[in-house]
Amino acid sequence: MKTIAPTQPALIRRAGLSLFSAILIAGLAACAGTPPTAQMALSKAAVERADTSAAVDAPVQVAAARLKLSQANAAFANKDFELARRLAEQAEADATLAESQARSARSARSLAEVREGIRQLRDEMSRK
Repeated sequence: MKTIAPTQPALIRRAGLSLFSAILIAGLAACAGTPPTAQMALSKAAVERADTSAAVDAPVQVAAARLKLSQANAAFANKDFELARRLAEQAEADATLAESQARSARSARSLAEVREGIRQLRDEMSRK
């Protein structure tokens, strides 16, 4: 039996793929080992912002954001940076959701007030 050696372009592709895989794995490992300090700061700011602006109108989402930020801080302290990063991102998303829901609730109240004002004006006009 005669074996056929791979052609040179095939070897180059295979070597390039192996090099790419090695770089990708090294990059992912480096990211996992890097403390997510920037993400933690962003998340903390988002939760604080939501705490002041959305606590009344979206208390469940604000509480979820606070809890996830607390868990992220614990994971960060334990040097579980991947978990800390994930929880911090979730805390930021929950805080953003809380702010959006609070804005929506305020807008709904404003709309209801405007509609009530229009209804009162119509009532006055129909009496005259």
